[in-house]
Amino acid sequence: MDRAESDPAEYVVGVDFGTLSGRAVVVRVHDGEELADAVIEYPHGVLDDALPDGTPLSADWALQVPEDYRGVLREAVPTALREAGVPPGDVVGIAIDFTACTMVPTLADGTPLNEVPGLESRPHAYTKLWKHHAAQPQADRINRVAEERGEWWLPRYGGLISSEWEFAKGLEIFEEDHEVYDRMDRFVEAADWIVWQLCGSYVRNACSAGYKGLLQEGQYPAADFLDELAVGFGDFVKDKLEQPIGQLGDRAGALTAEAAGWTGLPEGIAVAVGNVDAHVTAPAVRAVEPGQMVAIMGTSTCHVMNAEVLREVPGMCGVVDGGIVARRYGYEAGQSGVGDIFAWFVRTCVPESYAVAAREAGETLHEHLTRLAESQAVGAHGLVALDWHSGNRSVLVDHQLSGLVVGLTLATPPEDIYRALMEATAFGMRVIVETFDAAGVPVTDLVVAGGLTKNRFLMQLYSDVLRRPLSVAGSAQAPALGSAIHAAVAAGCYADVPEAAAAMGSVHRDAYLPDAERATAYDELFAIYQELHDHFGRTTSLMRRLKALR
Repeated sequence: MDRAESDPAEYVVGVDFGTLSGRAVVVRVHDGEELADAVIEYPHGVLDDALPDGTPLSADWALQVPEDYRGVLREAVPTALREAGVPPGDVVGIAIDFTACTMVPTLADGTPLNEVPGLESRPHAYTKLWKHHAAQPQADRINRVAEERGEWWLPRYGGLISSEWEFAKGLEIFEEDHEVYDRMDRFVEAADWIVWQLCGSYVRNACSAGYKGLLQEGQYPAADFLDELAVGFGDFVKDKLEQPIGQLGDRAGALTAEAAGWTGLPEGIAVAVGNVDAHVTAPAVRAVEPGQMVAIMGTSTCHVMNAEVLREVPGMCGVVDGGIVARRYGYEAGQSGVGDIFAWFVRTCVPESYAVAAREAGETLHEHLTRLAESQAVGAHGLVALDWHSGNRSVLVDHQLSGLVVGLTLATPPEDIYRALMEATAFGMRVIVETFDAAGVPVTDLVVAGGLTKNRFLMQLYSDVLRRPLSVAGSAQAPALGSAIHAAVAAGCYADVPEAAAAMGSVHRDAYLPDAERATAYDELFAIYQELHDHFGRTTSLMRRLKALR
């Protein structure tokens, strides 16, 4: 369908479920104009120290409460709709995206296990957020056994499976709380759980199933492989995971009367198949052609890109046929900590005198430290850091790794360390980009999206380090816009996602260009970063041994 044929009076709703909040945006189908948005913080946030009843959690846990997600549907969607001034009857579809791999253990009817009487104090009954890394021992075993057996699907994930993904988290429940495992009828990606809540149908989205659920060419890992991981785990796919697969942009079902009551939207409108927050962003920034890498930069960074070729890229998070758009191979890589690292530093490592100076200047601490840091010449601080405070997702795929700053002296001020951490995250992205290039999946274009794009110094730093122009998402709510684009396709307003992206997406091309002099100076720092990266990530187990002592 030509965009001109799309009714200007038709609207869709996109809902982006992030790490700490959910955001709804109302979008006009005809041209992608965003009329209003609303944000709801999750009341429980991230449970990393204790459950709501005070039950303590061990290190590397990260849980959430599913009722917080329902709250986004009840509050953010009606608020955005009201502020947009759009008649509910003009809304034709809704779609959602979610952080991944975030897993909800449920009963057969979709009831989360933490809502089952008697299970409120059982940590494994709660939703495991993407950054739940306590399943690293299980991931290590999956990797070892898969490599020993020569499992054909392992190279599709760069040779390593992450502790963040479905099988590691499922095996963790199986081994650590078998009673909860037995009560669990379904182990559901949060994106699919929300769609289930909206339309009453449980459909696994192809994106999560492929990247996080090890589904390749219609096959999951075999039962005998799973039994070799742990006796009795062989039925995990059949009993807990397997479900019909929905393709991205397809209609999962119709909005139920109950969900219409929550959202204020008309009963029966299209509910699109769920998606992952990073992958849904590609259409929002018109980056669906081969070689266009999209980096969604927030608490972490996820990198996604389409290609026409199937290659094995070391340390990638996966390659899935149709994982981003149909008829192309979608690749994913990622950095487990970016904005989280900056937030940690500001929260724990900055003296009160800096907070006072920031307040007097009318700045946030992040803005204050950025202003102080950007006045330096490249390398003037004499520091190089490793950005592994939340472990390394790509290309080492090891969440037992940790952060490091080399070059500290008694004269090092906070802004120097802050800048070194910024540079470290840029160096981490450069490792990823160069790994893709070397593997025969060239990156021809870089587009950035997410909250960190507001920091102009950081964006210029990335352009200089990467020696590439950076394009920037035209929407501040790119994932939510991406979901809205999928809602328009599911509602039949466009023939497919690329066509909808061309009409509704938005991007500022080449917003940042590399400076040759700074880029050359960063090359020297990057060479040191690579030495540290390979030594601590590949040569020595020192960081793993330290973490074991905790």
